[in-house]
Amino acid sequence: MIGCLVIHGYTGGPFEVRPLTDYLKKHTNFHIEVPTLPGHGEILALDDVSYEKWLTAAEESFKKLENKTDRIFIIGFSMGGMIAAYLAAKYNVEKLVLLATAGKYLSFAQISREVGEVIKDGLTGKIKDNMLYQHYKTKIGEVPIKANIEFMRLVRFTKKHLKDVDVPVLIAQGHLDSLVPYKTAYHLAKEIKSEHKEVVFFDQSKHHICLGEDKDTLNSIVHKFLNSTSEKSKHTLR
Repeated sequence: MIGCLVIHGYTGGPFEVRPLTDYLKKHTNFHIEVPTLPGHGEILALDDVSYEKWLTAAEESFKKLENKTDRIFIIGFSMGGMIAAYLAAKYNVEKLVLLATAGKYLSFAQISREVGEVIKDGLTGKIKDNMLYQHYKTKIGEVPIKANIEFMRLVRFTKKHLKDVDVPVLIAQGHLDSLVPYKTAYHLAKEIKSEHKEVVFFDQSKHHICLGEDKDTLNSIVHKFLNSTSEKSKHTLR
């Protein structure tokens, strides 16, 4: 049996990656696990949570999945991508997918601006259908400065392990991502040791790549990557 561990991003939860995980559940027989990191989820509780707790929780989820399956794929979004890369460097992972991965720090000021833009869209009367707004509206003012510092500590810690990743990697990045600059994808591809790398850019996607305009194409590409054999090294830009 193939296991697939999917790790969400900072201040997020399984919601951020649900379109992709639903697609994989429908089109594969993978045993998929999407843990909620400490302090995250629908109600944030980040006051006393350290980056070590996030890593430990992801690691425990990996080990539980390892006991149930024969092979494991890991998918990580944003901060979850850095955690996924860390696990791939440390354990026996077959393939790794990095989605809008925060190889550099997020722009917290830009997060606030994007929340403002989403709220402004409410004037159109369609705000109730905006998934990003529904995600952020309960989080405004709930993220303590200490948690942001822990996020930056996690990025610094996990970056050191990128050079130890030696499995096939798919790096997916939105060109319109203002939180994680698209050039970060090049940085990740350079730092990761693996010779089997595929980098794909999506012209219409912002940071929440699994929820954006390109989500159907993303789902298809991730599915194809996970089900393909990796006989040759490839580094493709789209």
